[in-house]
Amino acid sequence: MASRNEKLDLAARAAWMYYVVGNTQNEIADHLGISRQMAQRLVAYARESGLVKVRVEHPVSECLALAAALQQKYGLEQCHVVPSVGSEDSLIDDAGVQQMLAVVGAEVVERYLQQENPLVVNVGSGRTLKAVLAAVPEMDRPQHRIVSMVGAIAADGSSNRYDVALTVADKTQGRFFLLPAPLVADSAEDMRQWCNHRVYRIVADLAQQADVTFIGVGTIALGCPMHEDGFLTAAEVLQLQAHGAVGEMIGHAITGDGRLIASPIEDRITSLPLTSPPTRPVIGMAGGVKKAEAIRAVLRGGWWSGLITDEYCARYALQEE
Repeated sequence: MASRNEKLDLAARAAWMYYVVGNTQNEIADHLGISRQMAQRLVAYARESGLVKVRVEHPVSECLALAAALQQKYGLEQCHVVPSVGSEDSLIDDAGVQQMLAVVGAEVVERYLQQENPLVVNVGSGRTLKAVLAAVPEMDRPQHRIVSMVGAIAADGSSNRYDVALTVADKTQGRFFLLPAPLVADSAEDMRQWCNHRVYRIVADLAQQADVTFIGVGTIALGCPMHEDGFLTAAEVLQLQAHGAVGEMIGHAITGDGRLIASPIEDRITSLPLTSPPTRPVIGMAGGVKKAEAIRAVLRGGWWSGLITDEYCARYALQEE
């Protein structure tokens, strides 16, 4: 009977021929003068003995590894990372990243919406989420109830264009429940009046029953969407930054370590409240260099149970300060 070293040597030869040269097991058997069954066992033995280490050299493999690391570090139930680095190690622009996030995000959303059992689906706001939902195919799911988490009224009284829940309702033919309030009320007293309205309470109570939530995250900086669209003044943006704000979820500002900021501005936000940690799936969708710090803050705060992001933001979230 061959010694273990001799068997390892033979297994290494068989594995080299199989994985590197690309020989079939019949060709290996002929070359080594053994049976096909023995060749098969040698290749398997090489794997079991640690002689063969598989390494997939492709951007997708890096993204899979990053997703696994994020899941472990932040206790996520699911995570998807899309490439954000091109073939020449240069970053893909935000439009390209958003397009890839839309493709992956739409697949995740579709898996939920395709379910036959009736679902309550909470939907946040934002440009990335809007792109994701635009990529979701139409389906006949009128049994679902779609709930908007943000006020339906913009600062000038028009419809809030980032209230994207209606898109999901249109795609599924499901019932749509809008939040009858402005995103940011004129005062804390106005906020309480809006949120105490009977219809608001009905929608808020339904949102508490949500089977899944899809949400984005925004930045807090001069020129950010909430400033650009008139929800916040420049002075209010600077005030939030002075409180340590790096991002916002449906209008609720958060610090770098993921804490909600108590401020006069927060007292005017009418969006539905958030819970950390979530008791049911809350899947965040965001990417791009500008959002890296905000995404990491949300993860640190434990606000999401799932994440769809890009490679740059994934690496940033895994860094230690």
